[in-house]
Amino acid sequence: MSARAGNKILIMSVILAGAAVVAGLIMGKLQLIHENWGICAALLLSIALLVFFASFEGSKVSSREVGVIAVLAALAAVARVPFAPIAGVQPTTFLVMVSGYVFGARSGFMVGAIAALASNFFMGQGPWTPFQMLFWGLIGASAGLLGVVRPNASRAVMVSFGIIWGYLFGWLMNLFLVVVFIKPLTWKTVFLAYAASFPMDTMHALSNVCFYLLLGPQVIKVLRRFREKMTYVEI
Repeated sequence: MSARAGNKILIMSVILAGAAVVAGLIMGKLQLIHENWGICAALLLSIALLVFFASFEGSKVSSREVGVIAVLAALAAVARVPFAPIAGVQPTTFLVMVSGYVFGARSGFMVGAIAALASNFFMGQGPWTPFQMLFWGLIGASAGLLGVVRPNASRAVMVSFGIIWGYLFGWLMNLFLVVVFIKPLTWKTVFLAYAASFPMDTMHALSNVCFYLLLGPQVIKVLRRFREKMTYVEI
């Protein structure tokens, strides 16, 4: 598959996922499913993600690429479990970030989405899972785009990228958690919810920085060696 075709599939899938969330928000206003709109939005988002997975499987993907995605997703999922007791520390984000940066946007999205799904078999599945899959997938996809724009990004750029996504991931997840679990939903309760999550989001951002400073350049170097040896074609 060409780079243009692969990116087109990724963009269409992300648009479908966004449309699913918006549709869920709209349906949440309907009286019949007012109390269950979060579940409906999660189901619609799951369908959008399945569309992406189906398009990925139907594309001309090499077995080597599939193997790399599977291994990286497994590592990202397993790495999340031992750090679960420490609020906000997410090595998954770091691994998804460097995976997308080296192997491209489509692979990065797949690593992030699969890592979220796989790790939640240990952490607990729920209506939040599709949203975590989407947002971690977007981390990998955006890292892939960064790899195209800045293939030799400085340490400052990568650290800044990790900080931004440390906060952005939490803020995006809050959109789902606030609307589903907080009642009554007012500006005050929304502000309090975001304020309460700020320490955790800060820990997420700081852990991204720490993981990258400790392991980032070395991991990227190793992954690039794998890419070169397997004659990986950027998508």
